[in-house]
Amino acid sequence: MKQYFISPEKRFLFLYSALALLIGILSGCKVGLIPEAEQSRYAATVEQDQLGDSYTEVKYLDQGWNSADSLWFYYTTQGSNLMPYDFFLALEKAGESQLFRSDENMNFYRYLPQKASSSNPDALPVGWVKDDYKGKEYVGLTCAACHTGQVNYNGVGIRIDGGPATADMENIMKDIAKALKHTRENAEASQRFVKNVLAKGNYKSETEVLDDLSKYEQRIYSYTVINHSPTAYGYARLDAFGRIFNRVLEHIINERELRELLRDPKIMRDQVMTEKQIDEILPKGAGKVMSGDQRDHVMERLSKHLTKWQLGRLRHVLFNAPDAPVSYPFLWDIAQHDYVQWNGIAANAGVGPIGRNAGEVIGVFGTLDWKEEKGKSLASTLFQGSGTTQVSFDSSVDVQNLHRIESHLKKLNSPEWPEEILGEFNREKAVRGKALFDDYCGACHARIDRADPERRVVANMTRVSDVGTDPFMANNSFTAQGYSGILLNQYVGLDVGSILLDKKAPVAALLTQATKNVVATPDPDKWFFQGWADRIANLATAFFGNEIKPSIKHGNYDPDTTANPLASLNAYKGRPLNGIWATAPYLHNGSVPTLYDLLLPKKREGDPEEGEYRPEQFKVGSREFDPEKVGLKSSDKGFTFDTSFPGNSNAGHEYTSGKTAQPNGEILKPLNKEQKHDLLEYLKTL
Repeated sequence: MKQYFISPEKRFLFLYSALALLIGILSGCKVGLIPEAEQSRYAATVEQDQLGDSYTEVKYLDQGWNSADSLWFYYTTQGSNLMPYDFFLALEKAGESQLFRSDENMNFYRYLPQKASSSNPDALPVGWVKDDYKGKEYVGLTCAACHTGQVNYNGVGIRIDGGPATADMENIMKDIAKALKHTRENAEASQRFVKNVLAKGNYKSETEVLDDLSKYEQRIYSYTVINHSPTAYGYARLDAFGRIFNRVLEHIINERELRELLRDPKIMRDQVMTEKQIDEILPKGAGKVMSGDQRDHVMERLSKHLTKWQLGRLRHVLFNAPDAPVSYPFLWDIAQHDYVQWNGIAANAGVGPIGRNAGEVIGVFGTLDWKEEKGKSLASTLFQGSGTTQVSFDSSVDVQNLHRIESHLKKLNSPEWPEEILGEFNREKAVRGKALFDDYCGACHARIDRADPERRVVANMTRVSDVGTDPFMANNSFTAQGYSGILLNQYVGLDVGSILLDKKAPVAALLTQATKNVVATPDPDKWFFQGWADRIANLATAFFGNEIKPSIKHGNYDPDTTANPLASLNAYKGRPLNGIWATAPYLHNGSVPTLYDLLLPKKREGDPEEGEYRPEQFKVGSREFDPEKVGLKSSDKGFTFDTSFPGNSNAGHEYTSGKTAQPNGEILKPLNKEQKHDLLEYLKTL
């Protein structure tokens, strides 16, 4: 008998429609009309803001999702636990009485404000959500926080589901830490905060509130210190992999390794710690993995015993600088890719998407209750090898929802250029531009049918030295190293064979091993047998239901070898350009503001001053759209993107300027200005 599965989002839509019908009948209203708030998917409008933006209405394009689809994506938790939920609702900006979570403030960091709805009763911005873990409520981030975009034109906000966010996650975390610190230190702010948190009913006493206030202040502050980058990110960028790498390293470090480092005169210099001092900082028991609470206390105690310079050296030894900020990738066609991420680091076959998304939750504050204990489990037997002890990888990562989210994205299509808002494109120019696209772009950027449910996307990889764009992101992915800690002596399977994790190992391999263990560990919030049954069912469904099968990478890149098992990561991916108009700024690191600028060369020493070049500096933060150059307008406000800083290079991918060779080695002649506009007009049609 044929069985039918009704997805959670369809059940939501059905129940919502039924409720609307009942209310309409009872109130005598006409039924069948969708409320205005539902049509706009509860998007809030913004008057003139700090960066000069304003829009009086929000419009959605046809991307294959209806209102319920969008709202489900915005507010489906993945297990992110930034801080107690009541704390976020009550927290004020440092030195002000304005709530931190106010629309005005969250919009400043470019998180999209929303009106209250049944799925978002507290009117949190897109991508911020309540999560429940082990009986406590937290605020966290969903996929939508980083992968929902918007551009504004003539007072209309065009919402782009799956588009790159303009969010400034780097500075919002710093400012949350400052706000928590001010709340703890300022008597009036502390009194208001405690009163408002206690009124929610989840805390019993002032002492409990203040204890957690101190803990989460330290936790978020430590996160910002660990992830300090010499190159500021600004709006619309994040070194997500660098930060995920560091969270893994923070949670796999064990006592034995920390003791060795605190005894190391290269780190401590002339203030080597005594064993008594070390005992005051670290939990007893050689080799133990520390719980999250212990780790927070360790960082607090370390800050009391170590100088600023010692802490800096210790951080440098334990972690890797997340100094390769990149644009948030856009998500349409992601479920149809063979390899994903800017450098193809993640395979999309089998349960790969679940592991990839689990790593993302680790990066955005999933609770990681990892600990060593006696005995064996199914997960430890599969992934941790022999031994009398196992590492339990309990976490808040919601594998079931991650699988649902990945399935949900299969329906998402790229946005088409809205001519009724942005103006019609020139058909005659677009025809000429198509021929130019075939010559200059087609070798790496294939055409696909954006709405074909059977479409497949083959990522075309090009080695970094050939494409010439900024190398930081790709280089960090395979050179970053870290202490193996609790993963020591485990085996990690890579394409060319398994590697045995030594005392220090590639962080990419450590992340792979950690996520395998996380996704194989039952949900600790569920009854034992139910947790195992659900986890096995989710993994089996993800594996057997995934139509993407293992395949060899395509393109010009250095292949993995036993001597260099991560060599293929030193490349960047070319993908179809459908919807590219809605994904500014451009290049993987967001170093070019518009598509027109991308068709220009980078100015080099000796180039004539009167030439036309990519901008060396521009402002980022405004969502105001430029339909002529196709990208974001650079206003006089916002973050100054300086392409001279490390990780910010705007060089490379200069095919239309006659400076970058095609994959076959041929360098085509530069396009003139008219040809560039023809090509630009064609790109609007994709």
